[in-house]
Amino acid sequence: MKMTTSIRFLLACVALMTSGLLMTLSGCSNSEASSSTAGSITPRQFADGVHAVMMADRTVYATHVVTNLKKQDAPVTADEYWQDTENAIPLPAQMFRMGAELVDENPEAGFTYALRSKWPLNEQHKAKTDFEKEALDFISDNPGDNFYGEEELGGKKFFVAVYPDRAVAEACWSCHNDHPSRGEDYPDFAKDDVMGGVLVRVPM
Repeated sequence: MKMTTSIRFLLACVALMTSGLLMTLSGCSNSEASSSTAGSITPRQFADGVHAVMMADRTVYATHVVTNLKKQDAPVTADEYWQDTENAIPLPAQMFRMGAELVDENPEAGFTYALRSKWPLNEQHKAKTDFEKEALDFISDNPGDNFYGEEELGGKKFFVAVYPDRAVAEACWSCHNDHPSRGEDYPDFAKDDVMGGVLVRVPM
């Protein structure tokens, strides 16, 4: 189903502002950012900066919007099926994925990003390449570290960074722990647990 016009407009504004801010910080013009991150920062620094902005936005949304709504007697709720539910807004992971889709559609963004997990409740978050599987295993076994490397896809080389996706708010772990699609071997998550990975892919 399609996003509502207001949600899509909001996500487009956030995506454009984020891309513009990061390109300004890197000293890149729009044309430069689409081909490389050459300038005053390295691909790793660029990816780290992108990730910092994304995680700040997601943490604020999960903590101060979704979790607060659950604690209040509010007419608006966060729901997985928000498009078919009256007075509902997207879950944090859904908001994150919709933003990623808008950036992916923007040829001037100069990067892509996505959620990945060893325990995906949504098949869209399943690892797509051997590199992604290796990265998810690494950050799961080393929760305090990020995973960096290079990957070739479709004849093009990319710098890829994968960051631990932690349970930052009660809305995160409670949704996963109570989800009807979870299997018997699905882990029980608590605050700060690594629930998956945030992948940032930058063309080289």
